[in-house]
Amino acid sequence: MLDFYLIKDDQPTPSFPEKLGLKFAGDLNDKTFYSLQNKGIIDKKLDYYSDFRLDLTAIKKINQNILIKDLQLDIDVKQLSQLLETAEREQSGLIAYGD
Repeated sequence: MLDFYLIKDDQPTPSFPEKLGLKFAGDLNDKTFYSLQNKGIIDKKLDYYSDFRLDLTAIKKINQNILIKDLQLDIDVKQLSQLLETAEREQSGLIAYGD
């Protein structure tokens, strides 16, 4: 599973989310992650097995891409959208950790 935590854009990247008391936002399994990459929603440069961050700007671009591709009702996109909506509501980026 790829676990996502809320992290402010100006916060340093911790080695473990518990070190900064980051709030868990949700997760994606590998099938969903790769499906989102194949649909052009998640950048192919991101690796499921490597930690990565998405700042608010990246989150907004992903949301715009979802609208442009008209994939709001896609089941995989819905899972990702829940994470993105939480981040935007909290005015926060996301950091992903593979477990």
